[in-house]
Amino acid sequence: MSHADSIHVNVSRFTKHQIIDLMSLDSNAGEAILNALFTHIATQSYSILFDTSGSSKSEGRFNIMAFAPSAIIEAKGDTVCLIDALSSKRTSLSLRPFEAVEQHLHARVKSVEVHANFETEHLPFIVGVAGMAGYDTGRFYETLPAIAKNDYSTPDFTVGLYTSSLIEDTQTGYVYFCTADNLTLPEVFLNNKAKSKPLGFKLSSPFESNLSKDDYEQCLEKINAYLRAGDCYQVNMAQRFTATYEGSMWHAYCHLRDHNQAPFSAFYNLPQGCIASISPERFLRVKDGIVETKPIKGTRPRFEDAVKDEASAQSLLSAEKDRSENLMIVDLLRNDISKHCKANTVKVPALFALESYEAVHHLVSTVTGELNENASPLELLASAFPGGSITGAPKIRAMEVIDELEPHRRNIYCGSIFYMGYREDMDSSICIRTVLAEKNQLHCWAGGGIVLDSVPSEEYQETLDKVSKILPVLASINR
Repeated sequence: MSHADSIHVNVSRFTKHQIIDLMSLDSNAGEAILNALFTHIATQSYSILFDTSGSSKSEGRFNIMAFAPSAIIEAKGDTVCLIDALSSKRTSLSLRPFEAVEQHLHARVKSVEVHANFETEHLPFIVGVAGMAGYDTGRFYETLPAIAKNDYSTPDFTVGLYTSSLIEDTQTGYVYFCTADNLTLPEVFLNNKAKSKPLGFKLSSPFESNLSKDDYEQCLEKINAYLRAGDCYQVNMAQRFTATYEGSMWHAYCHLRDHNQAPFSAFYNLPQGCIASISPERFLRVKDGIVETKPIKGTRPRFEDAVKDEASAQSLLSAEKDRSENLMIVDLLRNDISKHCKANTVKVPALFALESYEAVHHLVSTVTGELNENASPLELLASAFPGGSITGAPKIRAMEVIDELEPHRRNIYCGSIFYMGYREDMDSSICIRTVLAEKNQLHCWAGGGIVLDSVPSEEYQETLDKVSKILPVLASINR
């Protein structure tokens, strides 16, 4: 039944060849059709791309882009505000970030009517909310120290309400254009063609860490003392690499996604800077009321030599330290999601599974549950934030230690890029393997979970392994 305040969304379906002809794209664009289109709007504020990068891991199937949000929730420091995209008017709110998104953005798409002459039930998102919650969004939900330096312009949290999107089904090859704004594909993309010339990209300084090897290992010794004292069982410790750059971060992202093929890749352009993430890790997904989280704990490097590579994978699968580290986080996440799941529904269908990516092998587990009927996916996300796999256990004490020992706050690193459609289907990543570009600087982080039997030199090397397909790739562009 139609309501006066219903949003009417028209969905059109295209083959890749139809889009190539309609948009006058290069005939080679078919392999990454959404990237070819996103190039035209990559510099628009709040344009966002969820990109499987050609990977089918974690049931990767759909690529989604959204653009031109009508309203935005932004949070930084202790301030949360609602931004009207048309007028740029900012209204301060007394709500916390996820609750503000629920009440002021998602509430506007509670009543949606989809118009299409084909099946759309299988499509994710269509219209809804999307954006990023940085690691420090956790400060709105827990009392934490403020020791680490906060030198970022990028907000802690930015989420928009999108009533137009483009969705690629990589299984069928169809591309779906969804709009409540009576737009056409040429209006969205061809009007921006003049602004989309590639600007190139190059580093103007080498990457430098905010911790020397000795400093990093000394921090691990302090963590070891906390572990022995019983303060915590595991702490995720990271270092930040920083370089200066010139040119287009979208250009750089395209190189990174091709070299890494990570299923939770994303690009998000913000007024203050942009985020390029090539994450392999899901945080929380909700689909048809089923919750899934896939924590990563345990890493080994990849090798070109097949024998060495297989030995590295087997070493990870049989490592007691990595398995126990993974199990700690599985237990933490079982507890986190159980707060909003039906009793006795939280299960662990996969424990210690091997997933291999371009740079590293990972040990990945899967935890599932059934969402309470009166719970919102955004409530679930807020209560579990930030993800246990990148904090430690117990979570709050681990976060206190992180703030004490890491010289700078994390911003987007170990936060999440997520979407939730009008049907409350949600997916979210953990923003590891992520680059923040702002003020002509690039920040990239790498860390690992520290437990009692961690070897400092090995943990330090693991952080370098994790960025071995990021920092060198960025350095090689337009060298």
